[in-house]
Amino acid sequence: MPIRLLESFAKPPGGAQFYVWGDSLQGRESQLHAQAKDQGIVLWTPELAQDTALLAVWERTQNKLSPWSLGKVILDWQRPYVMGVLNVTPDSFSDGGMFDELPKAVERALEMIKCGADIIDIGGESTRPGAKPISIEEEVRRVTPVIEELREFTDAPISVDTHKAEVAQEALKAGANIINDISAGADPKMFPVLAEHRCPVILMHMQGTPDTMQQEPDYDYVVDEVYEFLAQRIEKAQAAGIARERISIDPGIGFGKTVTHNLELLRRLGEFRSLGCPILIGTSRKSFIGKVLGQNEPKHRVWGTAATTALALAQGAHIFRVHDVAMMAQVIRMAQAVLIP
Repeated sequence: MPIRLLESFAKPPGGAQFYVWGDSLQGRESQLHAQAKDQGIVLWTPELAQDTALLAVWERTQNKLSPWSLGKVILDWQRPYVMGVLNVTPDSFSDGGMFDELPKAVERALEMIKCGADIIDIGGESTRPGAKPISIEEEVRRVTPVIEELREFTDAPISVDTHKAEVAQEALKAGANIINDISAGADPKMFPVLAEHRCPVILMHMQGTPDTMQQEPDYDYVVDEVYEFLAQRIEKAQAAGIARERISIDPGIGFGKTVTHNLELLRRLGEFRSLGCPILIGTSRKSFIGKVLGQNEPKHRVWGTAATTALALAQGAHIFRVHDVAMMAQVIRMAQAVLIP
């Protein structure tokens, strides 16, 4: 199990909230315990020393995140950021076919920015459960005109939701700032493209593919497995030349998970802070909310989305990918006012 901050284990060993491997911390044990006590964290020190690993994780958890410079906009992580969903597809689960024409897509993006979106996330291929892949050419045709048109009206950061290196390349050339990759760099060409452009990337966990991911997803320990996957993909991205400071992570709510898996990931989301990267959370209108609340229509899942948004903010999430921008922006502002006096 990786060393990490534990937010809400039901019964962690000795009540621990931060795992410390090492029977000797070379004189630093009392210092770390004092720091932990100040933050309401309990330390547990089992056998087998791995002091350097502990300190690296501890430092990542304590250090401030490095800002992202995105054209004329800087994300400094001093507040949460709202990412507005813009699906330019005919078949997305919630808004498919609503914004797949260029004028409607641009109008929708500008409306979301006016309502409080800090980032626009453009998706040209549906990733709903059971979705079939489309060609690279078709995805580029859907996405790049929207980016180019938007750049005539706004400097707001544009993210592109794609797992294809060729699409990422064309999107970045057209003016996109961020690549949001649901496959966490499964395309072997993706990381080299991102390293070349020196752009931020969001690495998401998914079990299977959109076509198969909800066919009996299975984990022994979902938080551990998602955490370890993301840690490995961060290392892979760094090895390809992508600085850790340009990496964000997403546990992939709804992507190859049952309702129970999704709730467990949200319950223990704060543990992912130990990876030292901004956390993106995307629960907006998803089916697990519908199953909990008995709401079959995605547009009727706004209140459930609001609850998960506030709870994720309390756990330390940084970016919130949402459909209902105006409402979720208010939820975030109110929750932040409570959390930060």
